[in-house]
Amino acid sequence: MKALVLGGIRSGKSSVAEGLVRTFQTAGAITYIATGPVIDDADWARRVAAHRARRPAHWLTVETIELATAINALNGPAIIDGLGTWLAARLDLLDAWQRSRAAWEPLLEATIDELAQAIASSDQDLVIVSDEVGLALVPESRSSRAFVDWLGWTNQRVAAVCDAVDLVVAGQVLQVKR
Repeated sequence: MKALVLGGIRSGKSSVAEGLVRTFQTAGAITYIATGPVIDDADWARRVAAHRARRPAHWLTVETIELATAINALNGPAIIDGLGTWLAARLDLLDAWQRSRAAWEPLLEATIDELAQAIASSDQDLVIVSDEVGLALVPESRSSRAFVDWLGWTNQRVAAVCDAVDLVVAGQVLQVKR
């Protein structure tokens, strides 16, 4: 089973995804692939700490933005949280905030293709968390538009290779694809 759990900020999507991954029958540990950056920000540190505190101690945590590599190395079910922070980190690596889109978009598209292929070809159960950005206004800044555009396209690519897609709104789950 491969599931994509979408939702807005503070919608409850991570909690829903963590509950879903717990339903998988497994003899081994669940791997939690965290894509969030380590930054010097007290509010961000509190968010990361809250996520860590919710996880059972026996879950294995991998912190990386090399998602295709991490997925290909799995030996059991995993949760990936999440595609929004992963995309922001990839855009940082490509210096997308400063360079022309023509300079980095082909590289990002190849990385997203690689991610979608890793998900599609994985024999492991996966729950992938992402921010739903399609319900907002078009952002005013160039960098915000690039992020929103590419996260929307990433979500579409990942949803296409998943068996299930859920949308979480105010802690409530709407099944989009089964």
